[in-house]
Amino acid sequence: MADQPTAPGAPNAPINSPHQTTTVTNQPDLIAAPQTEEEVCESSAGGPPGDGEDPNYDEDSYSSESDSAVGVDSVSSSNSITASIMEYRNIKGRTYHSAKHESKYFTPNDEQQMESQDITHHYLTVMLDDRLFLAPVPDNVKRVLDVGTGTGIWAIDMGDKYPDAEVIGTDLSPTQPLWVPPNVKFEIDDCTKEWTWPEGYFDFIHMRYLFGAISDWSELLHQAYRCCAPGGWVQSCECDIAMNSDDDTIRPESVIKTFWNPLWKELPEKLGVSFQVVEEGLQNKGFEEAGFVDITEVNYKLPIGGWPLDRKLAEIGQLTLLTLNNDIEGYTLIPWNVVYGEETPGYQETLAYMRREIRSRSTHAYMSIRYVYGRKP
Repeated sequence: MADQPTAPGAPNAPINSPHQTTTVTNQPDLIAAPQTEEEVCESSAGGPPGDGEDPNYDEDSYSSESDSAVGVDSVSSSNSITASIMEYRNIKGRTYHSAKHESKYFTPNDEQQMESQDITHHYLTVMLDDRLFLAPVPDNVKRVLDVGTGTGIWAIDMGDKYPDAEVIGTDLSPTQPLWVPPNVKFEIDDCTKEWTWPEGYFDFIHMRYLFGAISDWSELLHQAYRCCAPGGWVQSCECDIAMNSDDDTIRPESVIKTFWNPLWKELPEKLGVSFQVVEEGLQNKGFEEAGFVDITEVNYKLPIGGWPLDRKLAEIGQLTLLTLNNDIEGYTLIPWNVVYGEETPGYQETLAYMRREIRSRSTHAYMSIRYVYGRKP
């Protein structure tokens, strides 16, 4: 993978107008590694999962031992942890954020989903060559906000790397561990409501994987702009989870084409949020409208499975596959119920076909990831 793109204003950086976006594709070409004869035979078998294959198959689960703590802000949308916050909704044995929040966010907040979120953090860190961000944030950063912190793993790593910085992570649910670096705290907050921090409070605001949660990206970036200090940076990382291939290995009759991709195209009409943030350019538009300058866009392809020839991309693909195999139900249960109806039969059978397809090294599927970062003048 190529080195970090040169920050605007540095030597050899492209010369742009302040609000023009610099676009970088920071990745080698996705080329499939040759398959073994056994893999070719396995992938050509097709058909439904065999008698010995569990429809609820999961790869070995990944667990993180990262520690964390939950802080409280009693002002406005930053609610103290009350009984109502802890009253999670239960849908077919999975727990979701409290109904106290108006957000329609679609993934569970239970341990199984938290494991997948930690694996996601790991593959994104590998993608960035063990960096936590791409924006040219100075080493003396003082205040950092992590919006949609999930398990808190990014905020914890950030606090460890920058011990002199105050790091705050926010989320709808208190799913973070209790032990954290002394400079890290967590707050219950809905980022779609008015932000309660003072103007210009943070030197760096980090947002990641908010697809399916935001109905107004321009407003979100306006809030971030207001709370960012002059000269500070905001960075957004998003993923379009519809799958593509560059070599037509996703067949027209595949479950990816007939179930997975249509699901994320139909869901926005039902929930009023986007699952094609990259395709629709919502990050870029929001940064530009908010008034950021030195805006940079960096694009990646996220392989599903270990099929790429490049070793780093193969590692990333294996971790992505592990994320999906660990909790493909968590990503699709509410979307299935919303689009097809809770009582519609065939859900588990469809997931079994989906698991089989994404495990096949003959299917060279990938998702699209985009980082966008900008500076407040």
